[in-house]
Amino acid sequence: MSAETERRTGSLVFAVNGERFELPTVDPSTTLLEFLRTQTPFKSVKLGCGEGGCGACVVLLSKYDPVHDKVEDFTISSCLTLLCSINRCSITTSEGLGNSKNGFHPIHQRFSGFHASQCGFCTPGMCVSLFGALVNAEKTSQLEPPSGLSKLTVSEAEKAVAGNLCRCTGYRPIADACKSLAADVDIEDLGFNSFWRKGETKEVKMSRLPLYNCNDEIRTFPEFLKEEIKSGVSLDSKRYNWYTPASVEELQSLLKGNEGTGTKVLVSNTGMGYYKELERYDRYIDLKHISELSMLRIDQTGVEIGAAVTISKIIKTLKHENWHEFLPRDEIVFKRLANHMEKIASGFIRNTASVGGNLVMAQRKHFPSDIATILLAVGSTVDIMSGHQLERITLEEFLERPPLNFNSVLVSVKIPSVRKVNPESNTILLFDIYRAAPRPLGNALAYLNAAFLAEVSPSEISDGILVNHCQLAFGAYGTKHANKARKVEEFLTGKFLNFEVLYEAVKLVRATVLPEDGTANPAYRSSLAAGFLFQFLISLIDSGAKTTNGFLDEYKSTSLIKHSELTQSYDQLYSDKVPTLLSSAKQVVELSKSYYPIGEPIAKSGGAIQASGEAVYVDDIPSPTNCLHGAFIYSKKPLARVRSIKVNSSPHPDGVAAVLSYKDIPELGENIGSKHKFGTEPLFAEGLTLCAGQRLAFVVADTQKHADMAANCAVVNYGLEDLEPPILSLEEAVKRSSFFEIPPSIYPKPVGDILKGMAEADYKITSEIKLGSQYYFYMETQTALAIPDEDNCIVVYSSAQGPEYAHSTIARCLGIPEHNVRVLTRRVGGGFGGKIIPSIPIATACALAAHKLRRPVRTYLNRKTDMITTGGRHPMKITYTVGFKSDGKITALQLEILIDAGIFPDISPVMPRTILSSLQKYNWGALSFDIKLCKTNNITKTAMRAPGDLQGSFIAEAIIEHVASSLSLEVDSVRNVNLQTYNSLKLFYRDSAGEHLEYTLPSMWDKLAVSSSFNQRVEMVKEYNKYNKWKKRGISRVPILYTVLMKPVSGRVSVLKDGSIIIEIGGIELGQGLWTKVKQMAAFALRSIQCNGDGELLDRVRVIQADTLSLIQGRITGGSTTSESSCAAVRLCCNILVERLSPLNERLQEQMGPIKWETLISQAHMQSVNLSASALYVPDASSSSYINYGVAVSEVEVNLLTGETTILRVDIMYDGGQSLNPAVDLGQIEGAFVQGIGFFMFEEYLTNSDGLLITDSTWTYKIPSMDTIPKQLNVEILNSSHHEKRILSSKASGEPPLLLAVSVHCAARSAIKEARKQLLSWSGQDGSESTFQLDVPATMHAVKELCGLDIVEKYLEWSLGQRKSGGAFYNGMNADRKVKEAIIR
Repeated sequence: MSAETERRTGSLVFAVNGERFELPTVDPSTTLLEFLRTQTPFKSVKLGCGEGGCGACVVLLSKYDPVHDKVEDFTISSCLTLLCSINRCSITTSEGLGNSKNGFHPIHQRFSGFHASQCGFCTPGMCVSLFGALVNAEKTSQLEPPSGLSKLTVSEAEKAVAGNLCRCTGYRPIADACKSLAADVDIEDLGFNSFWRKGETKEVKMSRLPLYNCNDEIRTFPEFLKEEIKSGVSLDSKRYNWYTPASVEELQSLLKGNEGTGTKVLVSNTGMGYYKELERYDRYIDLKHISELSMLRIDQTGVEIGAAVTISKIIKTLKHENWHEFLPRDEIVFKRLANHMEKIASGFIRNTASVGGNLVMAQRKHFPSDIATILLAVGSTVDIMSGHQLERITLEEFLERPPLNFNSVLVSVKIPSVRKVNPESNTILLFDIYRAAPRPLGNALAYLNAAFLAEVSPSEISDGILVNHCQLAFGAYGTKHANKARKVEEFLTGKFLNFEVLYEAVKLVRATVLPEDGTANPAYRSSLAAGFLFQFLISLIDSGAKTTNGFLDEYKSTSLIKHSELTQSYDQLYSDKVPTLLSSAKQVVELSKSYYPIGEPIAKSGGAIQASGEAVYVDDIPSPTNCLHGAFIYSKKPLARVRSIKVNSSPHPDGVAAVLSYKDIPELGENIGSKHKFGTEPLFAEGLTLCAGQRLAFVVADTQKHADMAANCAVVNYGLEDLEPPILSLEEAVKRSSFFEIPPSIYPKPVGDILKGMAEADYKITSEIKLGSQYYFYMETQTALAIPDEDNCIVVYSSAQGPEYAHSTIARCLGIPEHNVRVLTRRVGGGFGGKIIPSIPIATACALAAHKLRRPVRTYLNRKTDMITTGGRHPMKITYTVGFKSDGKITALQLEILIDAGIFPDISPVMPRTILSSLQKYNWGALSFDIKLCKTNNITKTAMRAPGDLQGSFIAEAIIEHVASSLSLEVDSVRNVNLQTYNSLKLFYRDSAGEHLEYTLPSMWDKLAVSSSFNQRVEMVKEYNKYNKWKKRGISRVPILYTVLMKPVSGRVSVLKDGSIIIEIGGIELGQGLWTKVKQMAAFALRSIQCNGDGELLDRVRVIQADTLSLIQGRITGGSTTSESSCAAVRLCCNILVERLSPLNERLQEQMGPIKWETLISQAHMQSVNLSASALYVPDASSSSYINYGVAVSEVEVNLLTGETTILRVDIMYDGGQSLNPAVDLGQIEGAFVQGIGFFMFEEYLTNSDGLLITDSTWTYKIPSMDTIPKQLNVEILNSSHHEKRILSSKASGEPPLLLAVSVHCAARSAIKEARKQLLSWSGQDGSESTFQLDVPATMHAVKELCGLDIVEKYLEWSLGQRKSGGAFYNGMNADRKVKEAIIR
């Protein structure tokens, strides 16, 4: 009998939050996430991307080791983890930490109290990530922390959630919530929260935090499961088609005779996050239990690592192993390897991803692996088992071989101990690893990675250093696999390092590291390779070094070996440290008690249940009986006839019920998917697809997985006969006169006399700007659930910013009266405008399918489909001519703007007004423009947070920068001279300008200069740039003006018999704190009744979901003013109730004296007082529009070798009026600003030649993350003068701060300008600045290109020229060290 059959087998058993689950059978392709969301009540685990790239699905997995009686806990990505792989394991979700019934966990309470949850969709995953770090910190031998704190350090607390994405908060409050649990936290460094007030002592502040006690922690592994493990029962492989061999021999037996694709061999399945396999497998083989593949062996020869060992376990071993038996050089190499591995993926991926899986993906599928590169550089070998033959080959040979065949197994990897090439010489070891990627801490593929190992010897007769041996590996740059730079190695070996040698080596690297055709940004990647080699060797040229045991006495700098002088360099960043994340920040908020509890910074309503995962989003609603699931088939062609759509039978998933298209629209209905006042958009293309991404059909199946698979497998037959070429560019749209009409009533009006203004100018310049798109990246993708009801009615749950629009669209599509349709929206997991119009066809498609099939139908779009089909921000092309005086004062601006609206108008006709509104923050003298709305065969563009305003603000700054550059003036002085005065403001903004006292921008401009030390820092930046060659800093101060328009909103307030209060409101809770402000307003307005001992009315108020049949005229939630309008509507309702209750209250008080609220309401019910009041708030014409003001100062640092921009500090001052809730407004300001950083610096929206989006995943589309936001973000909310016609003098905060992020782009431009001056001086020119355009987004490759792709060569040529001319040559880096120049990481 084989070992497999001898084992006792049984069912799949595991625990979730202490509850036992036993599954007699399950599809082995089922993920843990799929099971949790469909088969358990635990819905905190969210699907954000399905790729392991966002952290929304993180859970804690606990495994029990009966031999050592130990529990191992680690976070995992449940969207990639297959259910069968957790047999006899325990899972903890955020509900398992605590909940509203049993009490919230301190993590939940702190997330809520630090205002770290807005839409809340990502919050449970964040909480579990932090919990996992807490659990493991408590297992360490560190000293016991002070009471109420954990053993975590501040750095560890931040990094615990570094892999989790959030689109709402801007991360700063999340970091504070995490750091509040750290043993080494300085409580004064923590930001604004609801626990304490300014001025309280540290002791008092600590006492106010929810108590954390490690002794009270949850038992992550239940006792009953331990007993089952000790019984020795394993999973019945044949029943589940899931095999867990215990040895290589067993594995070979399973593989023998199974050459086909029907078997999947895996360790953790994390590769599915990158390679989305569509094929189905008959059986799975899990390698985790094979002893040979799970070992970690350390001896004098090196470290041998089993192929199934996880990356996290390798990091822990290499970092913390006792290395006394080894030479010091081994310890340094191994720790450096571990430090770099921490930049791979994120913690919850590294915890399950194996080293073997990574290397096999690199070898078979050309995955751009970091591990392959770093192991290649240290001369690693691998063991391959083929049949019964074990073969040891170098990693280099392994990578160069044909793809590993099915019957061969990668068994282990060996990292050899470092040996001296020349044992007798006084040699020094150099080892360093380099990586250029969109995110410093990982969770992003590298543009290029490199690892260099070299042995060098100081010369006994000169200052030169001899290269005895070197190994140089490069990877991820657009080749099949990592490679060694053999020619460069051979060139350097045996040579004394000097500038000539380094120059030739750099040129050789450029010729060697050549990306293959089709690789994005190939020149940039080659430039990185040259820069990294330069970085590695430059400090050694012409410099002696004192050594001890083959090492320099000090090696605290960027390479393993750097000269001791360099360790003191100014503002050095060390490569052997993972970059720090955030420093302390300050939030300045002036509180007002005038309208208590309005103005109080209370925690967001529902924050705790969002953290625990109890908050219900549309996809959390349990599926009704017999429910079907839908997925869209979309076009991949921009203009083509759709001849047929076929859902292939192979590989065809089971369960497909129907494929719906325009042909399935009811006879009395319309093919309408969305509507707006400017037009409609069809639900499905009717025989002719007009753009890539247009919906063609809706596949309905028994599960979401089957629906998605069927849609993915669908074959669309296109025809191009008798069709003109599609219009895919703005230039082609102009050429073919393809435009949408802009109603004259909303087209902006010019200002002043343009001819006169141009005539007054001393100078005129003309230029062009191009701006791309941006995707919303709300964490909850588009989703809806439709349920047929009696009498031809239908109920639809929709994640929508405008349920009323979905309501009427569904009725028109189905051809039924609107009273037959009911749309419900409780909360939305992030919107940013993307759930105004784009959400409507999602709800309509589900309604159509449910109506036709008479079964409930729901859908939850996968991230790729969502990204491709929902459009985004409007791309533009701007041509401008600006006239100005010699002092920079602008006299006239002429604009020609082309806007890409896509194929349907949507909200695009409002764009000219919004663009001009924000652009007019400066006094242009005279302003004239010609704005065209281009109709193209691209996906329809729609509203995205600050639509048009964001672009307009950037256009203004680009023009100001250009003027300053052309005059060689400081750009801040040009901004200053062109700021609006109140008189010019009235000219440009007319009725929106308000009173003189409301124009706070000039005073804010000056105040922020003082509070941010702007002028002093400008001088410090100049000094820094003077003494630093390879990093340049820039600083910029930017103003914004943002006009908002108040909208009508309806509301209803009802008081129940026990005195509790129910509010219905037209506005939708998106995470912006609308419910919170509305509750505060209700409590304030009802307080005027003045009952005795009524307690806190705020606690009696509940806001309920939007229901389009219960409360009509809800309108759209957008434009930043819905919270204000909703509060106004609620106030009107409460005023009605007060008017009704006051006479009764007076009578009762006369009879009984002071009465309680409950008594008043009870009596009111008995006396039939109407306790439900409705109102429609309609803004007064004189106050319907007003301007928001803000100023930001941003300072950045640009790495000239990589193009990486680090945002060092941001100071924001924002006029919030009389804030309804400063905590909510602060969150909106920070979150909007960081989203703006994404647009200006990171988020590349790229399409192919057909206009189809190709940056369609978390792998390719990078929103800001914890490690890319400002290191320090200071915000002051200015409490400006009262305005009686606004809602309690409040102002908007949702969109305007987004525009302030342009300051980061301007600061980067300033730094680049200094780099270009330096580059020109090295080229023998006078160093005078040249005009240049910095792209949006200012990605690493865009920045690097402007700083000089050949900057290293130019520097070396200049240095060689200095030497030859006998001029003031900087001997190596000696002069640099004298001025403390940083050689950067």
